[in-house]
Amino acid sequence: MIRLGQLLKLAGVLDSGAEVKALLSTEPVSVNGEPEARRGRQLYPGDIVRVGGRELRVTSSSTASQQPLRGESMSGTDQRERVAIVTGAGSGIGQAVTRALLQAEYRVALAGRREAALHDTLAELPAAGSSALVVPTDVTDPAAVEALFARVTERWGRLDLLFNNAGLFGPSAPLDEVPFEQWRTVVDTNLTGSFLCAQAAFRTMKAQRPQGGRIINNGSISAHVPRPQAIAYTATKHAITGLTKAISLDGRAFDIACGQVDIGNAVTELSANISRGAQQADGSLLVEPMMEVRHAADAVLYMAGLPLQANVQFLTVMATNMPFIGRG
Repeated sequence: MIRLGQLLKLAGVLDSGAEVKALLSTEPVSVNGEPEARRGRQLYPGDIVRVGGRELRVTSSSTASQQPLRGESMSGTDQRERVAIVTGAGSGIGQAVTRALLQAEYRVALAGRREAALHDTLAELPAAGSSALVVPTDVTDPAAVEALFARVTERWGRLDLLFNNAGLFGPSAPLDEVPFEQWRTVVDTNLTGSFLCAQAAFRTMKAQRPQGGRIINNGSISAHVPRPQAIAYTATKHAITGLTKAISLDGRAFDIACGQVDIGNAVTELSANISRGAQQADGSLLVEPMMEVRHAADAVLYMAGLPLQANVQFLTVMATNMPFIGRG
């Protein structure tokens, strides 16, 4: 812990307590984006102070080295202590990412609608023990999402990573035949659910000390180009790209990084039909190349492991020969 007045002097912004007092009474000073005029304000690792056109970030070494630094990874948070939430953790990509994070010694909260499926994810990792927390959650329900994040912070005290993954493909039908209720189900899950979880993660990461964290949204190849007769899935995945960009921009002041992984043709339950023959833009059916889901999990693990001074904004990982480049 260090006080605002000490930080300004140690950073060489000012030389004396009198100068600090004078500056705070005349110049705008903010801590974590909020105005601050108390030189005795207590600061903690992760706090960001803006004053006189300069930006200072408090790290765990500030009091020892008497030099505030910027751009370090989550100060004081060893990778083995990092806390993650994975939505849609009961199957497919969410299941693979959950297992990869636990094997990398993260503490992981598994969220999803089906409690039995969440426990199945852990079946291959009997040693996970207290590093795993199963929280049945409907991401379309604001109260359920709030309860999920409350459980995690109550259990582990912070949140370092959200893998925003829950989603469904929805109806495969011509545009004029898509039932409204099925459209709304896809939008509520893929888009609104992602927003609710991102919002809860943002609030948690902004308030915690050390401040900051990372949100990784699961986009799709369909965030770039559509498949035939998949309007609900395509529209929501394009919207996820906008969500990612907005979170990334709004998170800058609080060391909250946000990136997106766009995955193509990983072998999961959701992609089972593709391996049997998927409709192409010309109306033909094609058995498309696939890749093992572990490659998608490895990509997410790489994004998650970066220090907060670095961010993969968008990453595409796909089966090498799938018809993406040149689709249509």
